[in-house]
Amino acid sequence: MYIVAGLGNPGIRYADTRHNIGFVVLDMLAERLGIKIKKIKHKAILGEGIFAGEKVVLAKPQTYMNLSGESILALKNWYKVEDSELIIIYDDIDLDVGVLRIRDSGSAGTHNGMKNIIYLLNSQGFPRVRLGIGGPPQNWDLKDYVLSSFTEEEIPPLKDACQRAVQGVEFIITRGINYAMSRCNG
Repeated sequence: MYIVAGLGNPGIRYADTRHNIGFVVLDMLAERLGIKIKKIKHKAILGEGIFAGEKVVLAKPQTYMNLSGESILALKNWYKVEDSELIIIYDDIDLDVGVLRIRDSGSAGTHNGMKNIIYLLNSQGFPRVRLGIGGPPQNWDLKDYVLSSFTEEEIPPLKDACQRAVQGVEFIITRGINYAMSRCNG
């Protein structure tokens, strides 16, 4: 069994922002797997289905980004999954737009949502799919930047990264994290 959580902020106001790229990838994954995300449980909107013989729970935490760990902890405890069966998809300002990094574990870096997850789970040992959103231009506040929309020039590489992220999650589930990292990073 796997829980795949895309991080973002709930509501229309944040729908097209950089910080919501985790939600975007999760929606793409849901469409590809034929899983409807509509059930509200554990401070998240969920969808459940089967992929490659594995039960898969797709989750969009509704706690706002910086408290994502509240939902992730509740999901992990309810479904009783191991850390290796929890996949988190999120934005990363330390990677250029369009860069994808899949890792089996690691620190939160500068991401407050991941800091909250790691703190509440008391673990860094879970797979993560990081999508580069680039860093803020000089004189931009970080909060304003992550809550801004992508430029027209950024959309093509971003779409490609999102598609590779979906494929990466599928690889994690079907072939393991090492295969996913070797095939999708870059």
